[in-house]
Amino acid sequence: MIDNKKEQERDELHRTIWNMANDLRGSVDGWDFKQYVLGMLFYRYISENFVKFVNAGELEAGNKDFDYAKLEDKVAEEAREDLVQSKGYFILPSQLFCNVKEKAPNNENLNEMLESVFRNIEGSAQGHDSEDDFKGLFDDIDVNSNKLGGTVAKRNEKLVKLLNGVADMKLGDYQDNTIDAFGDAYEFLMGMYASNAGKSGGEYYTPQEVSELLTRITVLGKKEVNKVYDPACGSGSLLLKFAKVLGKENVRQGFFGQEINITTYNLCRINMFLHDIGYEKFSIGHGDTLTEPLHWDDEPFEAIVSNPPYSIKWEGDDNPILINDERFSPAGVLAPKSKADLAFIMHSLSWLATNGTAAIVCFPGVMYRGGAEQKIRKYLIDNNYVECVIQLPDNLFFGTSIATCIMVLKKNKVENSTLFIDASKECVKITNNNKLTEENIQNILMAYEKRNNKQYYAAVVENDKIAENSYNLSVSSYVEQEDTREKIDIVKLNAEIKEIVAREEKLRAEIDKIIAEIEV
Repeated sequence: MIDNKKEQERDELHRTIWNMANDLRGSVDGWDFKQYVLGMLFYRYISENFVKFVNAGELEAGNKDFDYAKLEDKVAEEAREDLVQSKGYFILPSQLFCNVKEKAPNNENLNEMLESVFRNIEGSAQGHDSEDDFKGLFDDIDVNSNKLGGTVAKRNEKLVKLLNGVADMKLGDYQDNTIDAFGDAYEFLMGMYASNAGKSGGEYYTPQEVSELLTRITVLGKKEVNKVYDPACGSGSLLLKFAKVLGKENVRQGFFGQEINITTYNLCRINMFLHDIGYEKFSIGHGDTLTEPLHWDDEPFEAIVSNPPYSIKWEGDDNPILINDERFSPAGVLAPKSKADLAFIMHSLSWLATNGTAAIVCFPGVMYRGGAEQKIRKYLIDNNYVECVIQLPDNLFFGTSIATCIMVLKKNKVENSTLFIDASKECVKITNNNKLTEENIQNILMAYEKRNNKQYYAAVVENDKIAENSYNLSVSSYVEQEDTREKIDIVKLNAEIKEIVAREEKLRAEIDKIIAEIEV
């Protein structure tokens, strides 16, 4: 059943964001615009969240008329240390979003003030456990950029519009449990601009339906997991699906990820806060997961999901240390330098808990190419780690039309076989892209859970048979495609052709007769 009130709120929120985009179009391009809106959205969120926290404490103490936003800075400073310990950061009343926004139209130094506010928020976490989670969060929101305008006055004019636009977003009352409106605004912005992100949009954003499928595969039959991990976490949409599917309290030890792109890494941390994940419940690292993994002390993980970049270059055997790395050494060979796909698979398998499940989006070539990749597939199949391979429809991801696959890994399999699912038709077409519906997701999950043979859809294949087939893991090698071509009755067709030829001969004879009469 659809919650109409929630859908109306969501539509109104999306309209507000769209109107802001139109208002600023021409001066700030889409991807940069998104950065500014997300920065302001984040600023508003942590301001309101901070005020709510302080006010709730005072209300509990019996101080019913207290409002932190109206307090003098000097008085608020006295509680700085305690509040940083509790919330991970501190904001002076004068630097709260609502107070800055109110005075913004008459503030000739608005850009400088905002820069100071952002630095102060980040700086408040220095020397505390939350320092790494706040450091550099506002780096991509350059309030002095020429992109906002050629003069300070022009920049401030745009900043006032941004502040007002974000303030106008109806994000719900925290008490009504609609806080995820912040997260929804984030996801709408990412979706708006993922397709022209400068790089392949899929590197920044995994569509929500694909995220949902991956998440539900990894938690099938479970109501909670110890922790979740994404080795190429992008903006964090995959990790945050667990908060929606299981509830954030049922991801007991939190959300872990690593991202190589600094801008996307900052977006991921902002996204965690916008989805009300406290700093103590997530650990997002910046760097190259394959050569500089940052969560050795945190693995193993009960749920791993990922949509790593397809066939990117990496050091591979140029780095003599990697072949002895315990993540890659069991296969006896490294993924090719020009195609790191199976390096992400080996990394994920290594950090997977014995009772865990990993679901990873793969470029189709890794399922059948020869050389080192074939040897890695041999290792995976001979050790019975591949639970399932799912062929997805094409055109699901922003910026690429490739029909990708999902490889599902497990370490505690009881059957020495692999399930193949052909879900290439499980979609509906929306404009230029395909999309998974709830029914499509349910169909795939049902086939995955039942693990039965189903003509044209699913096949359970003994690993010995896969070995005989050169360790080819392409779904099309094991699930027969239904022949949807029209069946033709040759005898009937031949009779029709014979009749047409006879009719032609009769017509030709009549035409010849008419011509002969005319000539006479």
